[in-house]
Amino acid sequence: MNGFRKYAFALGAAVLLSGAGFAAPANAKGCIKGAIVGGVAGHMAGHGKLGAVAGCAIGHHHASKAKKKAAGSTQGGSGK
Repeated sequence: MNGFRKYAFALGAAVLLSGAGFAAPANAKGCIKGAIVGGVAGHMAGHGKLGAVAGCAIGHHHASKAKKKAAGSTQGGSGK
C-alpha cells in the first residue's frame, strides 16, 4: 500500500504542476520545467521538495537571463 501512496502523490503533484502553468504563465517562466527536473533529481537523492524549489529558482533565473539576452541587453560587461 505504501507504493500506491507514493504513486498517487506523484500523480497528484504532476496534475497540480501542470495546472499551475495556466495560473500565472508570465511570472512562472522557466519555473515549472525547473521544478519538475529538480523534483525528480531531488527525489533520487531523497530531497524531492528541496530539489523542486531549487529547480524552480534556477529555471526562472535561466529564463530571465535568456530573455535579457534576446532583448539585446548584457549584464556585467564580461561578454558571457
